[in-house]
Amino acid sequence: MKQASFLVALAALALSSCVDNSQDIHYVPTPPAVVDEMLRLAEIKDGDVLYDLGSGDGRIVIAAARDYGIRAVGIEIDDALLERSRINAREAGVSGLVEFRKQDLFETDLTEVDVLAIYLGSTLNLRLRPRILQQMEPGSRVVSQSFAMGGWIPDVEKVVENHNVFKWTVPEQFIDGFPSVLPDKVSSE
Repeated sequence: MKQASFLVALAALALSSCVDNSQDIHYVPTPPAVVDEMLRLAEIKDGDVLYDLGSGDGRIVIAAARDYGIRAVGIEIDDALLERSRINAREAGVSGLVEFRKQDLFETDLTEVDVLAIYLGSTLNLRLRPRILQQMEPGSRVVSQSFAMGGWIPDVEKVVENHNVFKWTVPEQFIDGFPSVLPDKVSSE
């Protein structure tokens, strides 16, 4: 009987290791210095619109509105984080520039986005990449904390407080494994 129980437990463990948990998104706050660097690398201009997919407590959206005066939208599915974001925006005095939407990030229309901020994970970034390339205009910028986009080579990669920060420019034509911009245009930051 003990051997049968052991085999059942072993089989359950083996099956659980086959489950793909990479689609799960868990809220982990982005450190302020990383937020600042992501926004700096994004080269925000007047009139830009920033979206943060998986916006958590709204810190990137709020910082973009507060520090750059642009319209910013947070996409989040967690009701408590959406409420926290709205409270944080009111407290920061930027409620008129920001919006927080309860929405699936894979259903979000990216056609108006000039700057996209993400902190999602490698698998989700790769799933999102075709939408970015199809919907965002060439020249739009994508910034990510910690996770790259497979063969889409970043224009800039930096380390801030032990976090990788990446920036890509949406190209006219994407070729996996090649930079989005010509080498003489790549920032050496």
